[in-house]
Amino acid sequence: MNNQNTIAREFSLKGIGLHTGKIATVVFKPAVEDTGIIFVRVDLQNKPQVKACVENALSQSSSPRCTCISKDGAQVFTIEHLMAALRAMEIDNLIVEIDHEELPGMDGSSLLFIEALEKAGVAKQSKPRNVFVVKEPMMIHAGAASLAVFPSNEFKISYTLQYNDDFIKSDFFEAVITPEYIKKEIAPSRTFCLEEEAGLLQKNGLGLGANYDNTLVVGKTGVIKNKLRFSNEFVRHKILDLIGDAYLLTGVLKAHIVAVKSGHALNVNMMKKIMDQSANSSRQDLVINSGDLLDVEKIMAILPHREPFLFVDRITEIELGKRAVGIKNVTMNDYFFKGHFPGKPVMPGVIILEAMAQVGGVMMLAVPENRGKLAFFMTMNNVKFRKTVVPGDQLVFEVIVGKVKSRTGQVFGKARVDGKVVAEAELMFAIVEP
Repeated sequence: MNNQNTIAREFSLKGIGLHTGKIATVVFKPAVEDTGIIFVRVDLQNKPQVKACVENALSQSSSPRCTCISKDGAQVFTIEHLMAALRAMEIDNLIVEIDHEELPGMDGSSLLFIEALEKAGVAKQSKPRNVFVVKEPMMIHAGAASLAVFPSNEFKISYTLQYNDDFIKSDFFEAVITPEYIKKEIAPSRTFCLEEEAGLLQKNGLGLGANYDNTLVVGKTGVIKNKLRFSNEFVRHKILDLIGDAYLLTGVLKAHIVAVKSGHALNVNMMKKIMDQSANSSRQDLVINSGDLLDVEKIMAILPHREPFLFVDRITEIELGKRAVGIKNVTMNDYFFKGHFPGKPVMPGVIILEAMAQVGGVMMLAVPENRGKLAFFMTMNNVKFRKTVVPGDQLVFEVIVGKVKSRTGQVFGKARVDGKVVAEAELMFAIVEP
């Protein structure tokens, strides 16, 4: 298996955003293994970080005609062309400092990003790359657009472009997607729009930085003030967008994607489904034995919870189907302290109960017959809070099973800090198929 990579040396780029029309300076820095692609908004207070991943992708109602990521109010727009370039260069870990909300559009393709990355060089790392393997077919659609994925031992895309335009017309393109193929055959393809769309886009606050050099503007007789790099550049660019959106999985995808008129919305939604399928497969394949210690990666292979709603750092003791002990290290960095309460940080009682329930969920879902299932809260009884929990505390949860049936389970839980009980409750779960 190939190992992870970062860039060998720092570099910077500067350019205008296709939609905002604002000039942004971007600094690219090497990052350690398992960092992922992290965008840092250096223009904002506290320089918030936004990871390029499926979980942080915004819906298309918030970011039409581009891919946007957001976390804690900080956003970065139009990342798809850079993400495709990083996929072509096999860059897994990177810090991207940007002083505006939108990446530069460059020439409307991934080509200039790739050329800059090649000059910076690639630095090999020791840990293996993440790989996402589609095990079962999936399909989604929206109106006339559709996207399907099928199991494959390689990354392949079959794309059908359908436009009601005399010049663009309909087109079909199919290829096995490799890094070298992206660089030569896909990366140079540029973004495009119809001349009749341009005015409407700008009225809606989009395309303010687009011009005839960085966008293929198609009029009644062809491309205006520019020339095609490929006779089928339009469909190639749709594939470029799809490659960039697929890299939000933070790893290498092995699948055959069959797309008809798909855009960023369908692309991102499909990546979410692939992520869910991968997580469910991991839960089913994981083997847990009584007495095992479970770190956060194994916990995430059992529970579907993710940041910022995963509140268990470690399972220190487990007896399958009987008892579990887990810990949560409470720090000032926990997001809920921003509003609960300013100047007097106190951990919300409902989150203490949620963390307790997650320990119970691990205990119930770790048994072979429940592997890959979900545990939903049903009821809480005899809930008592005995002491406040504050930053610096370590919560130790002990959960003991009560009555268990095929589809429901009852547990008794206590939360302690320094050996003293701070909360306790009886919890009832429903155990269901995902």
